[in-house]
Amino acid sequence: MKIDPILAEIKQNTTSLPYALWEQIGFRFGDKGTHTSRTIMLEELSLLLRECAENATRDDYVTAIVDNNCLGKRTAATRRLTSQRMRELYGLDPSLLIFRVLRYCWYADEKGRPLLALLTALARDPLLRVTSLPILRMQPGEEMVRQQMINILRESTGSRLNDSTLDKVVRNASSSWTQSGHLKGRVRKIRQKVEPTPVVTAYALLLGYLLGARGLGLFKTLWAKVLDTPSEELVSLAVDAKRLGFLDINYSGGIIEISVDPMLTEDERRLIRE
Repeated sequence: MKIDPILAEIKQNTTSLPYALWEQIGFRFGDKGTHTSRTIMLEELSLLLRECAENATRDDYVTAIVDNNCLGKRTAATRRLTSQRMRELYGLDPSLLIFRVLRYCWYADEKGRPLLALLTALARDPLLRVTSLPILRMQPGEEMVRQQMINILRESTGSRLNDSTLDKVVRNASSSWTQSGHLKGRVRKIRQKVEPTPVVTAYALLLGYLLGARGLGLFKTLWAKVLDTPSEELVSLAVDAKRLGFLDINYSGGIIEISVDPMLTEDERRLIRE
């Protein structure tokens, strides 16, 4: 793709990891995206994680969707396709660091679930990431202009997507940003400010950390920008997240140090450091 917001961030960070490791962690790159056919499917994700145990395996999620039809799909083909699309967006595999931590945060923070879903989908769908550019430029109360999103997608994908597919991506992405709380309205989509929780803030900082950001740079990544909150307020939320046991933070004399180790297993810490 010609444009990918997180690839631009990676180039600015000196502690970046190899692409293969990012993919092993759970990030996805390339020129394809689930939003050609689906939204972030917040309702489906909510139903699935409510149906399955907190320690469910990858096979458990597939079984719940395809065999047990926990999402209420009419045909076996639709169930299989839904399982595939949800795995594209979320991984649905606790061996993937991003999904494992998403699940941990999900059960700890019901209020933050829409933003947790969006942050994860942004990590895994390059097309959705591109649509973040016009969304984040909007001010609260401003109406979304479809053509702006179409233009940025066309610039990113070139001639790969025809006009009909671009229209589907815009429609699905608009719905996703509505599900996350960034937009409201059925026909006219109006920008509104979201309110992150401490747990959501910790998860956003984790994603930035995995992409190589450190210190104050963690509050300037795409993941932080999606939270619609000034850096000083995010620092305060991060302090609250520390009290909840999600991260460690030291802030003194304008210097900030953040460790996401409390959210990681020993194997994950070793993987990142090596």
